[in-house]
Parts: sequence; structure tokens; C-alpha cells
Amino acid sequence: MRISRLVWWIGLVAAAGCGRAAREESGPALTGPLVVFNAGSLALGFRELLAGFAAQHPGVVPEQESSGSLEAARKLTELGKIPDILGVADYNVITKLLMPRYASGYVPFASNAMVLAYTDRSAYATEITGQNWWRVLLRTGVRWGHSNPALDPNGYRALMVFQLAESHYQEPGLARRLEQALDPRFVRSSEAQLVGLLQAGELDYAWSYRSLAVSAGLRWLSLPPEVDLSDPARADSYATASVRLPGPRLAGDSVEFRGEPIVYALTIPVGAPHPDLARAFVAFVRSDSGRQILDRAGFVVMP
Repeated sequence: MRISRLVWWIGLVAAAGCGRAAREESGPALTGPLVVFNAGSLALGFRELLAGFAAQHPGVVPEQESSGSLEAARKLTELGKIPDILGVADYNVITKLLMPRYASGYVPFASNAMVLAYTDRSAYATEITGQNWWRVLLRTGVRWGHSNPALDPNGYRALMVFQLAESHYQEPGLARRLEQALDPRFVRSSEAQLVGLLQAGELDYAWSYRSLAVSAGLRWLSLPPEVDLSDPARADSYATASVRLPGPRLAGDSVEFRGEPIVYALTIPVGAPHPDLARAFVAFVRSDSGRQILDRAGFVVMP
């Protein structure tokens, strides 16, 4: 996994510090609003985490706002909206777009896998497999989509899956063919919106995360580990895929994201309005109770 030892150390030290802070603050009651911005794929998991945290601290009033991870980051950098907690589907959103001005570190807490979600009503639902999915998506009349890469990591990870699939299946030009086959109507700001289109029968397939498919009760196609960005042992091969996206104004015109095993992370932004509550919530996420909630939501919880 291509996370530097230094940044991992920052995350782990932050997590330990949060735990100490929560124990030290266990005397006085925790009260007030806790403002959380989170990735769309974290919506259900974080809603349950916030409910569990509020049950332990009845004076806390959670305020949750879900969107694509990059869109959430730009709320800080371009709109000046600073939450207490930011949870993203890719730790690189924090390192590339927010550090050091808007965040000083991050805490990795879960991983996931890219999947192709579908329903019993989807075209060719009885035929699609982990070996022929790309042939199915290229068939005339099949409706499929992914999220906007400029707003949501699932979108640029879908493009990385196409690149890795081209190599894995030894199909020259496959990534380009898949990108050209995608109907722009089926590109949405977050993968959570695509789930609604699937459930309504307006899409046959949507690129998603395993956790989101689990929580939404959808069927999903598991992809080979060479392609699905889930296997830390395949970090080097994942890194052969890359996507360049618009960057924050302070970082230049564009930012490159390279393929990596999926790592979710959270941070307490610089200037968070309620930092004590934020630290206590991070400790709760890393606690046994928090880990159980994430596990039920379909995430692979990190040690």
C-alpha cells in the first residue's frame, strides 16, 4: 500500500491521541453540535456511528452532510465551510487537496472494494460474470454509469478499474472503449445517486463499493483482485493506473491520482468549530463499538 510510513504514523498517533482525549473528557458531559461532512458511500455508516455516539452523549446534536469526497473537500477550500469531521473515501483527498492548510493529518479507518452493482431486472443479469462484465457493458442498450471523477473517488476509481482491466484481460484499447461507451446522462455527482437509479430500474449497472451494495441490498459482481483495488499486496500493479483531475486553486491546475488499495480516512480540519467533540467522535469510530458499526455496514475495518 502506497501510504508513506510518516503519514501512517501521523494517523495512528492521531487515533491514539483521540482516545486519550476522550478518556480525559469523560468527566464533563459532551454537548453541542457535531458537524460532519462525509463521502456518499459513508452516509449510512456515519449515520449509524453518529447515532451511536449521540446515544453515549445525549447532549450532542449530530449534523451530517453527505456528498462526493472531492466535493466535500471543496466545501472547505472554495466555500470556506469548515466541519468538525471530514470523512472521505480516499485518504489522498486529504493529502492532495487539504494538507497542510486545511488539515494537519488524517486517521485511516476502513477499506473497501470496487464492484459492479445491479439488480435482478438488469439486462443480462443471469449472464454477467467477473470475466465477461466488460463485454456486457459494451453491448448496445445496456445502461450503466459511474460517479463524476472530479467530485467523487468512486468515479476516478472506475476509470482506474478500466485501465487495470485492459491489462488484466489483455484487451488493448479496452479502457478507451469503455469510456466512450458510457452515456454522459449516467454520470452523477456521487455513487449513492446511482444506487437510486438502479433501484428505480433506470440503470442496469452502476460502479459502486461493496459496502454500498451491501447496505442498499443490491446484487453486485465481485471483480478479480487484480482489478478491484482491494488488495494491499497488489499496490504496485494498481499504481500503473492513473487519472488527472482539476486541482484546488492553491495547488495548480491539476492533481494526479494513482491507483492504490482503497483506504477511507477522516480528519479534524484546521479551525474545526467543536474540536473536543471531534476528537471524541474519532475515538468512538476507532472503538470496538464503532468498528462493529462499520463492519455491519460492509466495510473492511482497519486494525
